[in-house]
Amino acid sequence: MTTEMEKHEINDCLVIIDRLMPLISEAERQFSSARNWGFLDMLGGGLITDIIKHTKLSRAAGCMNEINYLLRDLERELKDVKFTTDYSMNTGSFSTFADFLFDGILADTYMQSKIMNSLDQVRELHHRIEYIQTRLLDMKNR
Repeated sequence: MTTEMEKHEINDCLVIIDRLMPLISEAERQFSSARNWGFLDMLGGGLITDIIKHTKLSRAAGCMNEINYLLRDLERELKDVKFTTDYSMNTGSFSTFADFLFDGILADTYMQSKIMNSLDQVRELHHRIEYIQTRLLDMKNR
């Protein structure tokens, strides 16, 4: 049986998760879109394609900053649950610079691998948060 105090702590966690889930979905959409533009860029997209791709990456990075902030809050609330919280996209300024300056298959392929890795991490985070949410709801309903 869950006490009122435990239910309050669980509710605090669920509120954070309710704020996290739309951000995670938005980051996933932005990384997916950047991935698609990256494929086009690898096929010879050019400057406009690079600009659109990096705009998508910038939006995803903004989401990831908010996600990391909320994950720290959630981690504080879930002291007994351990999971990785560093899912920030760090393409690095040289990567972005190289992608524009040396716009070729090597730079494009390098950026594409970073995008794909970030997309995989966001999807994994989504699954982990869903799992935590399910466990919390089960605990709350006891």
